[in-house]
Amino acid sequence: QARAGIISTVEVLKVMEAFVNEPNYTVWSDLSCNLGILSTLLSHTDFYEEIQVFVKDVFSPIGERLGWDPKPGEGHLDALLRGLVLGKLGKAGHKATLEEARRRFKDHVEGKHMLSADLRSPVYVTILKHGDSTTLDTMLKLHKQADMQEEKNRIERVLGAISQPELIQKVLTFALSEEVRPQDTVSVIGGVAGGSKQGRKAAWKFVRDNWEELYNRYQGGFLISRLIKV
Repeated sequence: QARAGIISTVEVLKVMEAFVNEPNYTVWSDLSCNLGILSTLLSHTDFYEEIQVFVKDVFSPIGERLGWDPKPGEGHLDALLRGLVLGKLGKAGHKATLEEARRRFKDHVEGKHMLSADLRSPVYVTILKHGDSTTLDTMLKLHKQADMQEEKNRIERVLGAISQPELIQKVLTFALSEEVRPQDTVSVIGGVAGGSKQGRKAAWKFVRDNWEELYNRYQGGFLISRLIKV
């Protein structure tokens, strides 16, 4: 109804606030998706910082309950929920989440304590979103060293979270390099487009500037339509 302009978005946010004690992954996934859409819409307005505060307020109680480490008797959906919640809090700049993500990432890179598969994406997103050129270089190094294609793809999908314009350009250039399989280039560009307002503009310009190469690479395939959609 809010999307159709029938009710105010404020009413939707009030309903979302009522879900703070919700334990179900599927419900949180839906809330996260809708908040992501709102965040994108508000990225061009003065309300962007306020929606980040709202995200932190809604997600921090469930984040504190779940913690960082699996508890005995947990199911697969709890692991998914933990990844979703920590990623959301980290991206929004929740201080405690950011600090813990940086600590765990450092241990991971140094080989002291490897991150579990379900925590890698949220940790990577968090440290990139609030990272610098050193952070990006470390991530690209991890990509190069990764034995598993799954890990390479995981990294490719989150590189677009980086915020600085010159680093965004570096990620876009990387997308068309030989380091990335042709079928995965779209994921990297899509990650940039969905990462920030600056990323969206940069990705759109990049696609236009490199349209001939991209079109020749994907013509007739489903990847060209996915690229346009992102």
